[in-house]
Amino acid sequence: MTRPLALLAALCLAPALALAQATPPLEGRLKRIAETRAITVAYRTDALPFSFEDADHKPTGYTVDLCRSVIGLIEKRVNVVPLQVKWVAVTTQNRLQTVAGGGADMECGATSVTLGRMNEVGFSSLTFVDGTGLLVRAANPAKSLIDLANQKIGVIPGTSNERALAEALKSKVVTATVVPVKNRDDGLAQLEAGQIDALASDRVLLVGLAAKAKDPKAMALLADALSYEPYAIVLPRGDWQLQQAVDSALAQIYRSAALPEIYNRWFGAMGAPNPVLEVMFALGRLPE
Repeated sequence: MTRPLALLAALCLAPALALAQATPPLEGRLKRIAETRAITVAYRTDALPFSFEDADHKPTGYTVDLCRSVIGLIEKRVNVVPLQVKWVAVTTQNRLQTVAGGGADMECGATSVTLGRMNEVGFSSLTFVDGTGLLVRAANPAKSLIDLANQKIGVIPGTSNERALAEALKSKVVTATVVPVKNRDDGLAQLEAGQIDALASDRVLLVGLAAKAKDPKAMALLADALSYEPYAIVLPRGDWQLQQAVDSALAQIYRSAALPEIYNRWFGAMGAPNPVLEVMFALGRLPE
């Protein structure tokens, strides 16, 4: 082979060699997923409209739909089509431990990213942005947190909502009785029974919860936004290959027609994404 032909052949082979180097062998959870031909996904049953069970007791919701699309792209990464998807129901209390302990490869619910939680688990690119809000009975004259002085406010212990509520009460110098509730359904039951005067949780989750009330019109969401709650898919801490695969999949989804379809399915009644969500989606469209 002459020198010019050898140089041309090398140039032609360079992209293929670079591609081979850019796709390292599978490690960590991705390797296990490929070997077992299965992926285990944790989901919430009480986080409407992000993650809950439909009439047939199957996982559904905005984040669940995102994760189904992510799994479809992971199948191509591990070269196993289709993967068997094993769904595992989790609670607010055990969702992080389930992923950290190997009981699930990811959690698809309504989990906020916090620096403290990063000590235990990893997170994907953001999937939604919400804030802590307050649900009250419509008959309650309160219009803001300040109006709930000396009243009872329910919140799930150990959540970012609990911290946001505590900080808001302190900053606004409001004295109220904070009542722990087991979960959002328990909080709604106590609110309807008059055992608490308000329930603190993520605003979009409270909208979905109010729809489940015996009389949805008897519930009202206050205008206050007590915190910034960025949601993401929970992943094993330090498993960078799985995180890269999930982030890459989300980036492809955010660039595709799948995103507006998924968004409109669950939030179409709320109108177009607000400016904060638009920026979040734009930042998630990472280039290849």
